[in-house]
Amino acid sequence: MTAAARISEERVRTVCLVVLATVASAFALYWLAPVLIPFVLALFISMGLAMCVDWLVRRARIPRSLALPAALVLGIGALAGLGTLVSASVAQLAENGPVYAEQLGQLIDRAMSLVPSEWAFLVGDGSAALREIPVSTVGGLLASTTNAVLGLLSQSLLVLIFVIFLLLGGSGGPKREGTFGEIRRSVESYLLSKVVISAATGLLVGVTLGMLGVPLAMAFGVLAFLLNFIPNVGSLISTLLPLPVVIVSPEVSASAAVAAIALPAAIQGLMGNVVEPKLMGDSLDLHPVAILISLIFWGMLWGIVGMLLATPITAVGKIFLQRFDGSRPLAELLAGRFGEAEESKA
Repeated sequence: MTAAARISEERVRTVCLVVLATVASAFALYWLAPVLIPFVLALFISMGLAMCVDWLVRRARIPRSLALPAALVLGIGALAGLGTLVSASVAQLAENGPVYAEQLGQLIDRAMSLVPSEWAFLVGDGSAALREIPVSTVGGLLASTTNAVLGLLSQSLLVLIFVIFLLLGGSGGPKREGTFGEIRRSVESYLLSKVVISAATGLLVGVTLGMLGVPLAMAFGVLAFLLNFIPNVGSLISTLLPLPVVIVSPEVSASAAVAAIALPAAIQGLMGNVVEPKLMGDSLDLHPVAILISLIFWGMLWGIVGMLLATPITAVGKIFLQRFDGSRPLAELLAGRFGEAEESKA
């Protein structure tokens, strides 16, 4: 066997092993989701709280023994407040969901009645079918979202236990060298920028909708804050979420209805395309296609929580892949450096 044939056979064997390992890992991640989801959430939360501890120690000159419990109490209060806001907002939407779905169905009936008689044969009996779409879709979507949020909140005690142990385990201060130091710096930069941007986005969307007289304005603002952690897709969903409420609310004028969609879309575009790149730069070093694929992958495995965590998990995986010669080409592909990936293979 020639050297070229041996190299080709080795590459085929490596690809097959990678595929098998990926399938096995995906199955393990799906099967261990009840334990891994709280742990991964606690891992990222503890990194955020570690930044607070570091700030209290370095800037406020507070001893680490006091800064740790102070940051933990602050984190628990912030998470409890956020959980209460999110659960109340989703529950409020779910409670009003059937009413809005029914009103949207009536709006479809009125629209179908305006179809000229000579075009009636094109419509046929589609009115009843179209009327069922909003009722089932809106109700099902709100029900699934409510269940996901309530399920996540029900795991808060386990998340809190993990956070406490992770913070106590790093009581000597965060390590800034080596692979784990690079991971910590990358994730901390992402979390800080994303929280600030998402909070500003949610506040602006909520205030804008409230000034336009849209019902449940602050609920939509809270959801805009939460969904902004889902790259690309989240901003689109949060922009379209008020659409059924805006359409069926008689107190919202036509001009206000248009503004209720256009202004949040402009806010999302400004934050996502102007502010976020300036604040975050290229801290994660991930190609948009890689982010989209990771969003689909982790969403299939862990649902909404997986979509929220997809970007930082992929960034951590990329840093690990860069550390080994055999996996470095894959890390370059995740970063979008296709030419360098080919050179690494060669």
